[in-house]
Amino acid sequence: MKSKLPFAAVAIVLASVGVLAVAQTRVAAPAKPTVAAPAPAPAQSEEVFIRNAVAKAIPGVTIDSVRPSVIPGYREVAIGSRVVYVSADGKYLMQGSLIQLDTRSNLTNASEAVLRRNMLAAVGKERRIIFAPPNPKYRVTVFTDIDCGYCRKLHSQMADYNKEGIAVEYLFFPRAGIGSESYDKAVNVWCAADRRKAMTDAKLDRPVASKQCANPISDDYRLARRVGVDGTPAVYAADGSQVGGYLSPEEMLASLERLTVQAKPAVAAAAPAK
Repeated sequence: MKSKLPFAAVAIVLASVGVLAVAQTRVAAPAKPTVAAPAPAPAQSEEVFIRNAVAKAIPGVTIDSVRPSVIPGYREVAIGSRVVYVSADGKYLMQGSLIQLDTRSNLTNASEAVLRRNMLAAVGKERRIIFAPPNPKYRVTVFTDIDCGYCRKLHSQMADYNKEGIAVEYLFFPRAGIGSESYDKAVNVWCAADRRKAMTDAKLDRPVASKQCANPISDDYRLARRVGVDGTPAVYAADGSQVGGYLSPEEMLASLERLTVQAKPAVAAAAPAK
């Protein structure tokens, strides 16, 4: 459950900051007016100011970035894979979808997709269990749980996803958490000599030998939490957009093709004029 921002606390904190700032400007002038006053200390950067304001209002929050926003007077603040909008004076925070009316584009979703894309792109192929056709047209990252029913259904249709030109790259999200039975099953799959076979066997409830080895399951789990995974399977396209939930091979292909079409106008608009 997402915590609600205590706006009253923000107002109190910022009011205190404002009072302090006024007090600081009322320092007595030097006794000798002919002596140049020392240069004032550089003002706190806007980004640091916003970070501090949000951190005071939401203790323990981790702010990943502060960027310009299309809303005048506001900045786009990334918290994990979520975007909120904070006023430059640190007084106000808005949360929700920002829609560009003329194009009906969801700018918030687009920004969040970029955040997820960067997080997922940092995970190399050596940390994934990949089922791919020879020349895939699309690649999707799938956070999976060994015991999840729809995860098993997706895996049972792997040949059909591959036939549609879709490569499925697995990361683990044992929903019951680190140290759970599903977590241990994921470790067994990772530590198997043939991970692809072990994944298929585990999804079919066939026995997979218990093994321990250096593994990325805990890292996958924490990454999933940052990305915003709250159920499995969680399927993400290469651009960071969430495709699903479970989708049949035909539905997944249609969704990926739709994303490709939607991306073309944005690419064309970004191209410099010749």
